[in-house]
Amino acid sequence: MKKIIFLSTIFIALSANSFSQEYKKMMRAGTFTVQEIQERAELFFEGKDKGRGSGYKQFKRWEYNALRMQDESGYLKPQSYYSEELEKFNASTNNQTKGISANDNWEELGPVSYNATSGWNPGVGRITSIAVDKTDNNHIIVGAESGGIWRTVNGGISWTPLTDNFANLYVFSLAIDPMNSSVYYWGSTNGRMYKSIDSGATWTALANVGLDVIVKINIHPTNSNIMFAASDYSGIYRSTDGGASWSGIGAGNSYGYDMEFKPGDPNTVYATGYGFFKSIDGGATFSSVSGFGYGAKMIAVSPADPTVVYVLETDGGIFGGLYKSVNSGSSFTELAHTKNYFGYSTLGDDLSGQAPRDMDIVISPIDINEVHIAGINTWKSSDGGVSFIPTSDWTPYNAASQNIGYCHADVDIMEFVGNTIYLGTDGGIFLCNNSASVNTNYYTDISAGLGIRHFYKIGLSQTDPVIITGGSQDNGTSFYDTLGQWKDWLGADGMESFVDKSNSNTMYGTIQFGYSLYKTVNGGNSYIYFDPPVSYYGSWVIPYEQDPVVSNTIYAGYQRVYKSIDGGLSWDYISQNFGENLNHLKIAPSNNQVMYASNNYNLYKTTTASGNWTALYGFSGYINSIAIHPTDPNKVAVATAGYQKVYVSIDGGANWVSYKKNLPDFSALSLVWQENANNGLYVGMNYGVYYIDDSFTEWQVFNNLLPNVIINELEINTADNKLYAATYGRGAWRSPVYNSMVSVENTKLISSISVYPNPANDIVNISWDKDYKSEIRLFDLQGRIVYFSTNVELLNNHSVDISNLDKGIYFLKISTEKGVLLEKLIKK
Repeated sequence: MKKIIFLSTIFIALSANSFSQEYKKMMRAGTFTVQEIQERAELFFEGKDKGRGSGYKQFKRWEYNALRMQDESGYLKPQSYYSEELEKFNASTNNQTKGISANDNWEELGPVSYNATSGWNPGVGRITSIAVDKTDNNHIIVGAESGGIWRTVNGGISWTPLTDNFANLYVFSLAIDPMNSSVYYWGSTNGRMYKSIDSGATWTALANVGLDVIVKINIHPTNSNIMFAASDYSGIYRSTDGGASWSGIGAGNSYGYDMEFKPGDPNTVYATGYGFFKSIDGGATFSSVSGFGYGAKMIAVSPADPTVVYVLETDGGIFGGLYKSVNSGSSFTELAHTKNYFGYSTLGDDLSGQAPRDMDIVISPIDINEVHIAGINTWKSSDGGVSFIPTSDWTPYNAASQNIGYCHADVDIMEFVGNTIYLGTDGGIFLCNNSASVNTNYYTDISAGLGIRHFYKIGLSQTDPVIITGGSQDNGTSFYDTLGQWKDWLGADGMESFVDKSNSNTMYGTIQFGYSLYKTVNGGNSYIYFDPPVSYYGSWVIPYEQDPVVSNTIYAGYQRVYKSIDGGLSWDYISQNFGENLNHLKIAPSNNQVMYASNNYNLYKTTTASGNWTALYGFSGYINSIAIHPTDPNKVAVATAGYQKVYVSIDGGANWVSYKKNLPDFSALSLVWQENANNGLYVGMNYGVYYIDDSFTEWQVFNNLLPNVIINELEINTADNKLYAATYGRGAWRSPVYNSMVSVENTKLISSISVYPNPANDIVNISWDKDYKSEIRLFDLQGRIVYFSTNVELLNNHSVDISNLDKGIYFLKISTEKGVLLEKLIKK
């Protein structure tokens, strides 16, 4: 496909490629403000098609999260900062050393599987990494982008989360030590790598690997001290001491995507970024191999013929080329291909693609001519890469009509282990046990049990049992019915969604940018599309609300606030043009004439549900959430990105008081008021939920049994008195709302838990005369977890082995559905 290219053309291609990556490198660097990155990205996309496969959607998704997470100076804090802040917060709260309870008892609602009613690309959530135990294929660990690490020991029949209480849930690469399958390695953001020696129960940080996302980890097959790691915008790194230190491989490679050992000869190592590199001394030195184009590259090798190496290459996000070597990577021949194997079309005739994020290649371990490649869909060659046929389509209907497999769109990773191909996709983990015969059953989804949905927003019915509808990244809009089952009713990226206040079979939903609005009137069995009130993109997540009084009246926020009195069939604007797209809109539950709206740093209010809205001042920071008190339209709270976190006004926004108080330095993302005697207020952060009311001078931790995950939205159902949370990576959760009377009772109950002996030498016993399941954590004085166990039964005594710990003071935290016991523990 690539012919003779003049030097000037090469220079232009390199310059264009460098420029195209500039805003992405700025994202990773940590030295640019969010605004600076926005400006560079918008300059890159100016005048370009921003449709599917262009990368614009991925940028806007990043921008949405970055704006809400930025600090008061406009920068994004590194993951290490939040890890340290969480440890400080743990150390501070552990010093209470008594039984505490706010009667919070968080319960996971899912979804943990998909059931497509009318959604067009159903899945569970994004899987970015897979590691399979080569000695036991039933033992698999997978990573979700912000949902942590999960393990199965029965081939995917059931899954267990491993990192819910760790300080970091971002996972982009995993590896299992080939010499000891209890040892795991995990690559995250900012060059952070972690190691576990106890099958994921506890984790320790290793030396940093570059500055960026670690996209792959590869361990020497017989010497676990030798490891390689790819850091996408930093390059390929090598360790000879099990990750204690790392050094770049050099060779002029500033990007890192893939590396493989030659089967049977680990002294031969291949590595790629935008170039291809080969080592014959175990990775001590590398030489560059020429003959390729200029895109990111992925490698495939196979024990079926160790001398054969395939290299898959991208060109601006789409398919760029496939190269084959028959002399162990010393030279390559490009195979002739004209199709785009990275796009949405199974004909290969579109110009879409999201490589290198969605791009991989594997070879059968028993047939060197069987080659599989992946982009948005998957493809197979039986003739050594000369020709390919599609093996999947990204929609179930089209897959069935073509007699090929359904696999969720956007394949991040493929692994060929034994006779099985494992795929990590934006909808979960799929596998193929029989790659010879392509049909509708080609892929099997083994994601059931993974609670990794990235919810942006949820909406509730005010009924008991509750109905929830929620929009999520990659996996559309789903609803939770009265039987506790989830059903998918919209595809794409699902955004704001709500249940009609008068008829819970009617739900509304929208997708990214608000350029499509939807409604179902039959519980998601089918949907109605209706035109939005504008022809341009709105915010990534547009405001979309129902009037609290009049059922058929709904509102949508773009650069104006729009109102429909016929359920979305027609629209009129009720505000001035604010100049920028709105991010939030709230209508006072007790007075539908009072509304608050915001875009970026600006807050506006109307008391007539129309006209020229008034700008409000007296607070600072990018606005992440607005909450209006259920019975008082003048009592309003805003969560902001910045130091003060939360502001409250009791006079309709004329004056504001900071509610920072004792909140940790996390990001305040969501708010909701509780209608109780003391004006309860909850804030959801990127680490947990906190509660305050008029009887407290400080925020109360409201995190019992809740993972350390981003809380995008909070809603209260007054019919069942439950607080519901939309998390970005761990699905939907709920807890009883705060109740001071129950809290007192629960505190007495959990105080009856016995911990002995204390001080202790080697073993600590924990017993309780109740059969509630518990989570047990042991912290050191710095707030670091040194022991963790979940689903523990205390009725018959539980023993904790502390023999390997240093002498000193520790804090034992026992979390139960009745509250939390904090106990100071002395190791003798």
